[in-house]
Amino acid sequence: QVQLVESGGGLVQAGDSLRLSCAASGRTYTMGWFRQAPGQEREFVAAISVSGSGTYYAVSVKGRFTASRDSAKNTVYLQMNSLKPEDTAVYYCAAKRGVSSSATYYNAAAYDYWGSGTQVTVSS
Repeated sequence: QVQLVESGGGLVQAGDSLRLSCAASGRTYTMGWFRQAPGQEREFVAAISVSGSGTYYAVSVKGRFTASRDSAKNTVYLQMNSLKPEDTAVYYCAAKRGVSSSATYYNAAAYDYWGSGTQVTVSS
């Protein structure tokens, strides 16, 4: 069983930065970041391949957010810059087993394990 533990959320002002971390137990997987705002569906934010060489972003965060990983620590990160009030949500990391097309990385249903989430609140 894979355990994922997110950290790094908080309350910041618009324009500030935060870095989320997700520590994983077990093997190395393709990792994704998703977020869910109140009353909205969970949406894709970013993903990073097993090697770390491939990163994928939602249009809404591209150029502001950066996904990375430290394989030695089995930890992935989401650096979030120029935060906006619309980035307010609970952020979840997720792990995906196996090998598949990167097209699947954008789909929450393709992930096998999920963390419990960390709240990010951006005030205007």
